[in-house]
Amino acid sequence: MTHPTMDRNRKWVPGFGAVLLILLSHMTSALEVPLDPKVLEGLPQPPTITLQSPKDYIFDPRENIVIHCEAKGKPHPSFSWTRNGTHFDVEKDSKVLMKPGSGTLVIDISGEKAEAYEGTYQCTAHNEHGTAVSNSIVIRQSRSPLWSKERNEAIVVQMGVSLVLQCRPPAGLPPPVIFWMDNNFQRLPLDKRVSQALNGDLYFSNVLPEDTRSDYICYARFPHTQTIQQKQPISVTVLDNSPEGERRPGFMTPLGATSTNMVLRGETLELECIADGLPTPEISWQKDGGELPSSRMSFYNFKKTLKISDVNEGDVGDYRCMATNNLGTAYHIIKVTVKAAPFWVSAPRNLILAPNETGILTCRVNGEPKPKITWFVNGVSIENAPEDHSRKVEDDTVILSNVQTGSSAVYQCNASNEFGYLMANAFVNVLAEAPRVLTPPNRVYQVITNNPALLHCASFGSPIPTITWFKDSQTSVKNSDAYVIHENGTLEINVAQPLNSGKYTCIATNNLGIKENHVYLEVKEPTRILKQPEYKVVQRGMSAVFECKVKHDPSLIPTMTWLKDDGELPDGRFEVDVDSLTIKDVTDGDEGTYTCIMNTTLDQDSASAMLTVVEATPPPAIVYEKPDPPTDLELTDQTDRSVQLTWIPGDEHNSPTEKFLIQYEDLLHQPGVWINLTEVSGTSTTAQLNLSPYVYYSFRVLALNDVGYSQPSQPSSQYRTNPAAPDENPSDVQCVGTKPGNLVISWTSLTGFQANGPSLEYRVQWRQKDMDEDWSSKTVANVSQFVVSGTPIYVPYEVKVQASNDYGNGPEPKVVIGYSGEDLPLSAPESVQVMVHNSTLAEVHWEPVSLPSVRGKLQGYKVYYRRERGVHDTEDTEQQDQVLTFSGNRSEGRLPGLQPYSLYNLTIRVLNNKGEGPSSPSKKFETPEGVPGPPSFLNAMNPSLDSLTLEWGPPINNNGRLAGYTLKYQPVNNTSELGPVKVMTFLANDTTITLGNLNSSMLYKFYLSAKTIKGSGPIITEEAFTVMDTIRTQPTLETGKGPTEPPHTTSPVTQSSLAPFHKVPPVGPAFGKVNTSMLEDGAVISWDYFGHHKNVYVEYIVENSKEDWVKELVNGSHWHMIKDLKPGTSYKVRVVARDPADPTVHSTDEVLVEVPAVPSRQVDIATQGWFIGLMCAIALLILVLLIVCFIKRNKGGKYPVKEKEDAHQDPEIQPMKEDDGTFGEYRSMESDTEDHKPLKGSRTPSNGTVRRDESDDSLVDYGEGGDGQFNEDGSFIGQYSGKKEKDTHEGNESSEAPSPVNAMNSFV
Repeated sequence: MTHPTMDRNRKWVPGFGAVLLILLSHMTSALEVPLDPKVLEGLPQPPTITLQSPKDYIFDPRENIVIHCEAKGKPHPSFSWTRNGTHFDVEKDSKVLMKPGSGTLVIDISGEKAEAYEGTYQCTAHNEHGTAVSNSIVIRQSRSPLWSKERNEAIVVQMGVSLVLQCRPPAGLPPPVIFWMDNNFQRLPLDKRVSQALNGDLYFSNVLPEDTRSDYICYARFPHTQTIQQKQPISVTVLDNSPEGERRPGFMTPLGATSTNMVLRGETLELECIADGLPTPEISWQKDGGELPSSRMSFYNFKKTLKISDVNEGDVGDYRCMATNNLGTAYHIIKVTVKAAPFWVSAPRNLILAPNETGILTCRVNGEPKPKITWFVNGVSIENAPEDHSRKVEDDTVILSNVQTGSSAVYQCNASNEFGYLMANAFVNVLAEAPRVLTPPNRVYQVITNNPALLHCASFGSPIPTITWFKDSQTSVKNSDAYVIHENGTLEINVAQPLNSGKYTCIATNNLGIKENHVYLEVKEPTRILKQPEYKVVQRGMSAVFECKVKHDPSLIPTMTWLKDDGELPDGRFEVDVDSLTIKDVTDGDEGTYTCIMNTTLDQDSASAMLTVVEATPPPAIVYEKPDPPTDLELTDQTDRSVQLTWIPGDEHNSPTEKFLIQYEDLLHQPGVWINLTEVSGTSTTAQLNLSPYVYYSFRVLALNDVGYSQPSQPSSQYRTNPAAPDENPSDVQCVGTKPGNLVISWTSLTGFQANGPSLEYRVQWRQKDMDEDWSSKTVANVSQFVVSGTPIYVPYEVKVQASNDYGNGPEPKVVIGYSGEDLPLSAPESVQVMVHNSTLAEVHWEPVSLPSVRGKLQGYKVYYRRERGVHDTEDTEQQDQVLTFSGNRSEGRLPGLQPYSLYNLTIRVLNNKGEGPSSPSKKFETPEGVPGPPSFLNAMNPSLDSLTLEWGPPINNNGRLAGYTLKYQPVNNTSELGPVKVMTFLANDTTITLGNLNSSMLYKFYLSAKTIKGSGPIITEEAFTVMDTIRTQPTLETGKGPTEPPHTTSPVTQSSLAPFHKVPPVGPAFGKVNTSMLEDGAVISWDYFGHHKNVYVEYIVENSKEDWVKELVNGSHWHMIKDLKPGTSYKVRVVARDPADPTVHSTDEVLVEVPAVPSRQVDIATQGWFIGLMCAIALLILVLLIVCFIKRNKGGKYPVKEKEDAHQDPEIQPMKEDDGTFGEYRSMESDTEDHKPLKGSRTPSNGTVRRDESDDSLVDYGEGGDGQFNEDGSFIGQYSGKKEKDTHEGNESSEAPSPVNAMNSFV
């Protein structure tokens, strides 16, 4: 029963756990037997293994060996063991103990050699109904051997070469964990250059000087014994005197171009590639011809190791690892094959059979290679078991036919290949039991409306009883949309309604008897919170009240619970009423979320609201918000075309609800799209809804108040209407021919909502109008047009389109008239006549074609006409055809805009929707003479003081025989006023004239037009200056020229054309040359302009200034005078043309205009008589004042002055009298010779101080002083402003009167 190669990673899970599973069937049907002792009592059962040790058991020699083997059965089984295939007598070995009532062995190996108990063990559990066998359990001792003694030679390598340090650990059980450390027990750092292979060796892709060390130590840790073994240290020295150069990658492991790797299904595939190279290569992976399994794949060791977990057959293939550096790439292919130890497809299951029934045991396994299946019965090979004619073995299947009482047994299935084995026990228990109903009788089930209800009828019997249900002991309950009877007998009502309440009876029947049981179902109304608590903002110290009104089933006892922040309410100020919570004397600590929970024995509902505590403030303003969405949508009074919807309104938030909007979603045709259905008043809570067939409706309601719409309610339950025939036909039916011989019938298809049922189709009918023939028809689906072929050209048809589905046809459709396809007309208009009205207008007449020849809808006639040449021209000019279309059935039309004095050619074609018919015969006609166009140009040249020359060109279009020219001209003064007009006429061959007797320095405006016998054509204008008089004209100052340069010999000339006639502009820029000159009144700017802009400006700015340009509008002129320029200043000037409709701006180059500093005719003010007289008067007045001051000074003599300090200390000094302006007396105190004193009666300066050591007696100083002033009587009072230093021994000096000339000079 065992295989020599054991699967050490798989455990067999027994068919029985904590719950007994019995499979009862004619062909392996399942039956669950409850744990009720009364039921189990007396039921025999063969043994079943419930617990066993793993197949591969490695034990620690320091601990006891415990080999598990547990089983159950009726009666309880006995246990025995084999070791290495022979009976193991447990009682003879004092070190081995079998636990009572169990097969578990406990082996005490203390003081014994543990190796003595190594081997293969197998447990057997037996009772009178059969024998069960455990897996073969291999017992081995864990080992951690020492490293073999070896001497490691020191390694010396050059920098850059690759290196491998081998570990070669001793073979332990289980294998050890390998790692590298140094003498300080610090792990050696690993990176993409230095890495540890799966076998423990240490690889260097290239060595560096820092790799030099003497303590490379490999350690092996044995997990079972928790011991670590150490290899002798390895010394590595890296030299850099002859370093290795850069090289392409190469593989250090695995070697060669390819290698192989076999892995078992379900295990982890480990692929490894380690490469050398300089620089260090990068490793990458790919699977040839496939993708790596990203969900099961992971990289380790810096992508040198690829691991794929839970390997399956799809992982077979070639895996390519690539090592790459900047010198190239190396490849290695690992060919992976996947084998499989046996694994279950379907393990055999326990059978309970009634006498004379038939059962099947199947043992379905798979593996690679394919496992061999061996059957055993009660632990004995089935070939060696007693013969049983009711048993037939076919490879993986055992068929038991017509079993009899007493033939119970345990069958073992063993499946093995070279990679492992599987073994499973399955018993066959032959029982004969009458039905038993295990569900307690008269049990009452309570459910909430619209929830599922489960009514149990647990039963047991052999054969398996058949369960039937009845309602109210009369109505048989069958499987349907509303009811489901499960295999275990449970009756499920998908959506319980009150009408489902009542008494239900289940009956269990087999061939040995019948048993019934009664249960009761009560469908209750749901518990709902009708009025939820609302958010509260309460002032500190006030009371807060939360309402929570609830509706519940009256037969259920409700329990109201209030929570604060999901916890219990604090003690004290909280009062809980039937439907409210009151919080008195609110404090800050009462803030939070309050939840009311209404519980019944079947359901609950809850709602929450927040409380915010604020300072005591005046009552807040009423807050108006959108209403809350309606709740509790219910559908009643359901019919095919209508349903009644009811709901509970949400909170209105201080704004009454105006209306409710009801929307629906069509889950069949437009899922996720909500469509407005109807509106009802804000006082309604119900609505009768009209419905369409074949729609899966779901409804929702929105409330509207003055603030806006609420959020939508939760959707109602789904309501499906039955299909029906279509209520309408396709819309927008049209029929039109798109080409000769066809008729395209098109329409707008019905939507899925309009289809009213499945398999929507369209019946298309057509017939030729007024032909009294039967309708032709065609039925189409999923299209919106149909093409009828082979129709006559442009004949009327009657068309109709009718919708239909599996449930019938739509209403009778309307008839639509249309025409079949058109073709090109066959005939051309005839009798074409032309009447010329004048030189630019002609009228054409023709005879219309017959309507049948149009072969379509007549759109009109097209007249093609082309000017071939002028009447006197000898050669034709190539011009394009001009086309005029005359709509409808016309026979005449007018041709405007013809060119005078020309020969024209004309043809006519008839037009329908398909195109044009043939052309009529051509018709030629001539136009008479007209007025000519404007002369092609007009130029003014060679201006002098009293003359200038005009030159012009003939018109581009003479429009007849040219008779001559008319010239008008008139002067224009500085204020743009026009003078008298003079008129001159010229012959046709004249193109130049010199005009004399003109005024100098004058602008003239010229008007020139050409004429034929029909009259004069449009004029062309020109403006020009005559040369300025050198006496009055200033020279134009340009860069590098002084004001003494003679004046220019030519004046600025401007040209313009009066709208709507324009000169032909020359090819080139919009502006021509700009000329400047200076006059007394300002600077004259003139220019040539050939553009079409309406707004022309002269702009100027002081040279080198950062200010904005000054703009002056000069529309309609080609010259302009800039006035009020500052003398001695240079200006930059330009001319700019702008058009609001055109973003392009035309501008001339900037020119420099210099205004002379001293104009030549300016009079020096110093030579003017009035100025000389004014200066003499001022000098005389000053002379008189000086004489008066001199006389007053001499009259008083020399006045002694006193030191300033004494003046301040003398109490007898009398102040000046302010009322009469006289001076107080001043008493002389000391020497009369001191002249450093203030004058008698003089006032001190305004700051109240007198200057020390200063005297301003000099009248010269008075005259030049800045602070001198005259008093009311004309005397001069001056603050001492002269600073003349004097020594104390000098005598008193009188001041000399200043010279009148000096006094005058001070004012000059």
